[in-house]
Amino acid sequence: MREFETEIKTDDGIMDVFVCHPEQDGPHPAVILYKDAPGMREELRDMARRLGTVGYTVLLPNMYYRTGREGQYGFDPLQIREDEKQLARMYEVMNTLSNARVVDDTKAMLDYIDQCDAAAPGPIGCVGYCMSGQFVMSVGAAFPDRFGAIAAYHGVKIITDQPDSPHLVANKIKAEVYLGFASDDPHVPAEELAAMPGAMQSAGVNHTIEIYPETEHGFVFPLRAVYKKPAAERHWETMLALFDRQLRRH
Repeated sequence: MREFETEIKTDDGIMDVFVCHPEQDGPHPAVILYKDAPGMREELRDMARRLGTVGYTVLLPNMYYRTGREGQYGFDPLQIREDEKQLARMYEVMNTLSNARVVDDTKAMLDYIDQCDAAAPGPIGCVGYCMSGQFVMSVGAAFPDRFGAIAAYHGVKIITDQPDSPHLVANKIKAEVYLGFASDDPHVPAEELAAMPGAMQSAGVNHTIEIYPETEHGFVFPLRAVYKKPAAERHWETMLALFDRQLRRH
């Protein structure tokens, strides 16, 4: 496995990105991993590495680069569940992002992928966790000819009452979409979850929606108290099967 940090120029500055890929048998299909709200940390890099080891060139962007690099966000990811001020700061930083900003950042990453010798030509995959559920759907709609596979786990704000709600542009998505939700998730309202199948069907999205029983928001992350290993392993199984179907057939 080869891994390194790179810097990608965007319209708003310089975005630092963790990249990893196998050393042999390349180039490999590219996958962008969009993070959750607590920000860059070793737990996420380990997830990128696991994905990379099975034959992908993985980009893990610091989506908070407008605020700062890892460790410069103004909150400690390890303290957000014990300290209300830390949690409030996390939400403050999270709210600096928007679907439009992430689409712009993704354009810069696609340009990087096009010049990356380790990235194979052809469709790209993406996976988003928690806050990034909305973002992976938005980039899939913005770049329908680039993304062949989209996965989201305990993803939020896929259906909202805002004008930039991802479900309003889902008809533009050409990728196969997998949406995995926790059975107990206050961040995904019951009415949103109930509306999801109809929204995807009416948009003509090739999709799968799965609810993981007896799980809570964040169940895929090994260092969280809500981690559920069987469900987390199924998340890997479903994601890798999706990427294998859609990214390796070309």
